[in-house]
Amino acid sequence: MSVAGGSALSSGCDETYHRDVSDEINILTRRADALVPPALERLVKIGPKAVPQIETAMHTAALPGRLMLLTALERIGSPASTAVLRHIALYDVNPEVRRRSEQILMTWAGASDHSDQSRRSDDLGSAATRALELVRRLRAQGEGPLIFGDAGVPGAPTVGAPEPVGLQLEKRP
Repeated sequence: MSVAGGSALSSGCDETYHRDVSDEINILTRRADALVPPALERLVKIGPKAVPQIETAMHTAALPGRLMLLTALERIGSPASTAVLRHIALYDVNPEVRRRSEQILMTWAGASDHSDQSRRSDDLGSAATRALELVRRLRAQGEGPLIFGDAGVPGAPTVGAPEPVGLQLEKRP
Protein backbone atom coordinates (compact mmCIF):
# COMPACT_ATOMS: atom_id res chain seq x y z
CA MET A 1 0.00 0.00 0.00
CA SER A 2 1.35 3.43 -0.88
CA VAL A 3 1.84 6.15 1.67
CA ALA A 4 -0.92 8.18 0.05
CA GLY A 5 -3.29 5.19 0.25
CA GLY A 6 -2.38 4.71 3.90
CA SER A 7 -3.11 8.34 4.63
CA ALA A 8 -6.49 8.12 2.97
CA LEU A 9 -7.32 5.01 4.96
CA SER A 10 -6.16 6.63 8.17
CA SER A 11 -8.20 9.74 7.44
CA GLY A 12 -11.33 7.65 6.89
CA CYS A 13 -10.79 5.82 10.17
CA ASP A 14 -10.28 9.12 11.99
CA GLU A 15 -13.52 10.45 10.56
CA THR A 16 -15.43 7.35 11.67
CA TYR A 17 -13.79 7.50 15.10
CA HIS A 18 -14.68 11.20 15.40
CA ARG A 19 -18.32 10.42 14.56
CA ASP A 20 -18.42 7.60 17.11
CA VAL A 21 -17.19 9.91 19.87
CA SER A 22 -19.62 12.58 18.73
CA ASP A 23 -22.53 10.14 18.85
CA GLU A 24 -21.73 9.16 22.44
CA ILE A 25 -21.35 12.80 23.48
CA ASN A 26 -24.69 13.66 21.88
CA ILE A 27 -26.39 10.95 23.92
CA LEU A 28 -24.77 12.21 27.14
CA THR A 29 -25.71 15.83 26.50
CA ARG A 30 -29.16 15.44 24.98
CA ARG A 31 -30.78 12.49 26.71
CA ALA A 32 -31.79 11.48 30.21
CA ASP A 33 -32.84 7.88 29.75
CA ALA A 34 -31.53 4.32 29.59
CA LEU A 35 -29.25 5.14 26.64
CA VAL A 36 -27.00 7.34 28.80
CA PRO A 37 -25.16 4.72 30.94
CA PRO A 38 -24.07 2.57 27.96
CA ALA A 39 -22.98 5.68 26.05
CA LEU A 40 -20.94 6.77 29.07
CA GLU A 41 -19.27 3.34 29.23
CA ARG A 42 -18.42 3.44 25.52
CA LEU A 43 -16.94 6.92 25.88
CA VAL A 44 -14.88 5.83 28.88
CA LYS A 45 -13.54 2.89 26.84
CA ILE A 46 -12.44 5.31 24.12
CA GLY A 47 -10.45 7.05 26.83
CA PRO A 48 -8.19 10.09 26.54
CA LYS A 49 -8.71 10.33 22.77
CA ALA A 50 -12.26 11.55 23.52
CA VAL A 51 -11.12 14.44 25.75
CA PRO A 52 -10.81 17.10 22.98
CA GLN A 53 -14.36 16.45 21.77
CA ILE A 54 -15.68 16.42 25.33
CA GLU A 55 -13.97 19.76 25.90
CA THR A 56 -15.63 21.21 22.80
CA ALA A 57 -19.05 19.89 23.85
CA MET A 58 -18.72 21.54 27.28
CA HIS A 59 -19.09 24.94 25.60
CA THR A 60 -22.50 24.24 24.08
CA ALA A 61 -24.19 21.68 26.33
CA ALA A 62 -27.00 22.54 28.72
CA LEU A 63 -26.32 22.12 32.45
CA PRO A 64 -27.35 18.44 32.72
CA GLY A 65 -25.18 17.61 29.73
CA ARG A 66 -22.16 19.46 31.13
CA LEU A 67 -22.50 17.53 34.37
CA MET A 68 -22.59 14.24 32.43
CA LEU A 69 -19.51 15.29 30.46
CA LEU A 70 -17.73 15.96 33.76
CA THR A 71 -18.63 12.43 34.82
CA ALA A 72 -17.10 11.15 31.58
CA LEU A 73 -13.89 13.13 32.18
CA GLU A 74 -13.73 11.84 35.73
CA ARG A 75 -14.21 8.23 34.64
CA ILE A 76 -11.64 8.57 31.84
CA GLY A 77 -9.18 9.82 34.45
CA SER A 78 -6.53 11.15 32.09
CA PRO A 79 -3.88 13.77 32.86
CA ALA A 80 -5.08 15.43 29.63
CA SER A 81 -8.44 16.02 31.35
CA THR A 82 -6.87 18.22 34.03
CA ALA A 83 -6.43 21.20 31.70
CA VAL A 84 -10.09 20.97 30.70
CA LEU A 85 -11.24 20.68 34.32
CA ARG A 86 -8.99 23.58 35.32
CA HIS A 87 -10.58 25.82 32.71
CA ILE A 88 -14.10 24.74 33.69
CA ALA A 89 -13.34 25.24 37.40
CA LEU A 90 -12.34 28.82 36.64
CA TYR A 91 -14.71 29.98 33.94
CA ASP A 92 -17.94 27.98 33.70
CA VAL A 93 -20.93 30.25 34.36
CA ASN A 94 -22.61 27.69 36.61
CA PRO A 95 -21.27 27.41 40.18
CA GLU A 96 -22.29 23.73 40.42
CA VAL A 97 -20.22 22.90 37.35
CA ARG A 98 -17.25 24.87 38.69
CA ARG A 99 -17.46 23.09 42.06
CA ARG A 100 -17.78 19.67 40.46
CA SER A 101 -14.73 20.29 38.25
CA GLU A 102 -12.68 21.37 41.22
CA GLN A 103 -13.91 18.40 43.26
CA ILE A 104 -12.71 15.97 40.58
CA LEU A 105 -9.30 17.65 40.54
CA MET A 106 -9.09 17.47 44.35
CA THR A 107 -9.97 13.76 44.31
CA TRP A 108 -7.26 13.07 41.74
CA ALA A 109 -4.72 15.19 43.59
CA GLY A 110 -5.49 13.34 46.83
CA ALA A 111 -5.13 9.95 45.15
CA SER A 112 -1.49 10.73 44.33
CA ASP A 113 -0.68 10.83 48.05
CA HIS A 114 -1.01 7.03 48.39
CA SER A 115 2.25 5.11 48.02
CA ASP A 116 0.58 2.10 46.38
CA GLN A 117 -0.82 4.06 43.42
CA SER A 118 0.38 3.26 39.91
CA ARG A 119 2.53 5.60 37.82
CA ARG A 120 -0.58 6.59 35.85
CA SER A 121 -2.25 7.68 39.09
CA ASP A 122 0.88 9.57 40.10
CA ASP A 123 0.89 11.39 36.75
CA LEU A 124 -2.80 12.15 37.11
CA GLY A 125 -2.39 13.30 40.71
CA SER A 126 0.55 15.55 39.83
CA ALA A 127 -1.32 17.08 36.89
CA ALA A 128 -4.38 17.62 39.09
CA THR A 129 -2.28 19.21 41.83
CA ARG A 130 -0.74 21.63 39.32
CA ALA A 131 -4.19 22.45 37.92
CA LEU A 132 -5.58 23.18 41.39
CA GLU A 133 -2.62 25.41 42.23
CA LEU A 134 -3.22 27.40 39.04
CA VAL A 135 -6.97 27.66 39.72
CA ARG A 136 -6.29 29.02 43.21
CA ARG A 137 -3.63 31.45 41.97
CA LEU A 138 -5.80 32.78 39.14
CA ARG A 139 -8.83 33.14 41.41
CA ALA A 140 -6.70 35.12 43.84
CA GLN A 141 -5.85 37.41 40.92
CA GLY A 142 -9.55 37.94 40.18
CA GLU A 143 -10.01 35.45 37.33
CA GLY A 144 -13.42 33.87 37.02
CA PRO A 145 -16.54 33.60 34.90
CA LEU A 146 -18.17 36.65 33.38
CA ILE A 147 -21.61 37.01 34.95
CA PHE A 148 -23.92 39.60 33.42
CA GLY A 149 -26.79 39.68 35.93
CA ASP A 150 -30.35 40.15 34.67
CA ALA A 151 -29.24 40.83 31.09
CA GLY A 152 -28.15 37.21 30.77
CA VAL A 153 -24.84 35.82 29.70
CA PRO A 154 -24.02 36.48 26.04
CA GLY A 155 -23.05 33.16 24.46
CA ALA A 156 -23.83 31.17 27.61
CA PRO A 157 -23.41 27.42 27.18
CA THR A 158 -27.15 26.89 27.50
CA VAL A 159 -28.08 29.23 24.63
CA GLY A 160 -29.74 27.04 22.02
CA ALA A 161 -28.80 23.85 23.85
CA PRO A 162 -31.59 21.32 23.87
CA GLU A 163 -32.92 19.98 27.13
CA PRO A 164 -32.41 16.25 27.62
CA VAL A 165 -35.24 14.01 26.50
CA GLY A 166 -36.65 11.08 28.43
CA LEU A 167 -37.90 7.67 27.45
CA GLN A 168 -40.88 9.07 25.55
CA LEU A 169 -38.56 11.23 23.39
CA GLU A 170 -40.34 14.35 24.56
CA LYS A 171 -38.89 17.45 26.12
CA ARG A 172 -38.78 17.25 29.89
CA PRO A 173 -40.63 20.00 31.78
